[in-house]
Amino acid sequence: MTKISARAAAFERSRIRVMFELAEAHGGDLVRLEVGEPDFDTPEHVIDAAARAARDGATHYTSGAGIPDLRAAIADRTERETGVSVNPVTGVSVTNGAMEALSLALAAIAEPDDEVLIPTPAWPNYSNQAKLAGATPVEVPLPADEGFDLAPDRVVEELTRDTAAVVLTTPSNPTGRVYDEDAVRAVVEAAADHDAYIIADEVYARLTYGGDHRRVASYADYEGLLTVNSCSKTYAMTGWRIGWLVGPSDVVEAATNLGESTTACPSSVGQHAALAALTGTQEPVRKMRAAFRERRERLVKRVEEIPKISCPHPEGAFYAFLDVSALDGTSVDVAERLLSEYGVVTAPGAGFGDAGEGYLRLSFANSTERIELGLDRIERMVRDERD
Repeated sequence: MTKISARAAAFERSRIRVMFELAEAHGGDLVRLEVGEPDFDTPEHVIDAAARAARDGATHYTSGAGIPDLRAAIADRTERETGVSVNPVTGVSVTNGAMEALSLALAAIAEPDDEVLIPTPAWPNYSNQAKLAGATPVEVPLPADEGFDLAPDRVVEELTRDTAAVVLTTPSNPTGRVYDEDAVRAVVEAAADHDAYIIADEVYARLTYGGDHRRVASYADYEGLLTVNSCSKTYAMTGWRIGWLVGPSDVVEAATNLGESTTACPSSVGQHAALAALTGTQEPVRKMRAAFRERRERLVKRVEEIPKISCPHPEGAFYAFLDVSALDGTSVDVAERLLSEYGVVTAPGAGFGDAGEGYLRLSFANSTERIELGLDRIERMVRDERD
């Protein structure tokens, strides 16, 4: 007899992964724009550091919170970017990617039946991880006519005594929006008034195109601020699975203790790679960001030439959120039709919350040639509908 828990049975799969697997089964000459992964290789000096560490014997368990040198580098980076002093011993925990940092943080702070507020459209794992922690995710739809900027009044309206945390992602996945500073400050202050945590997911923080932006942890002297980050997007290290959690010592300690029962510790070799990424030359990051900026401009300009679709101008990350509401069917219908009939793989907006319905997320972390080909095919689909 097979028995599946109610939690697992009710779990909703990510639409991104669903489209990924549909594409794998479909095969053929597909333009893959659904997954948020840099098309660059990990920088050579990072790979060299990992290989050297492995040869030198750094292949054993580490502390559950990570090796001291990496935690010190994370604390130093955080202080330089936010102006907030971080104790590398008690305020930093290295994790198996940002996903584990988010999951452990929510498990550490949320009681059963607590609520987690998630401004949407948003990455779908926030809701799923809240459910795994026993909490209830509460979507806070952001206004499409304002480019999905953070609307503090909408968030504040949902804050209650049951709110465990508010998740803020800036730049946003999937919209590429960098939230207005005054709006972020208002949400942080309101969360503090309600004794709710702020979880700042800043994995795209160094991929902005209008200059650097202010980190969430710098907005207020509030001990309820938790920051999640990783090497994945910034350094093209998605497969290395190294992320981290920065915050008050009691939460960080609790998250680390929970991690001992799931993964014990992050990859030892991966941690040495991350150390080299954070402390070595940042020129690869600058080159990647410049390439993404150029692709963004070409994509936005091209979309403007295609009838019936549009997209807000991405300010960060490497996503364009295309408004396809004028086309036939739901966002899932459009995404599946685009895959099966035109060979372009995208992520349907419905996978990012109800506020994303009518949109498709396209990743421009791909070569210019493939992006152009994908847009050619999208234009053909749009024009075929008009004929």
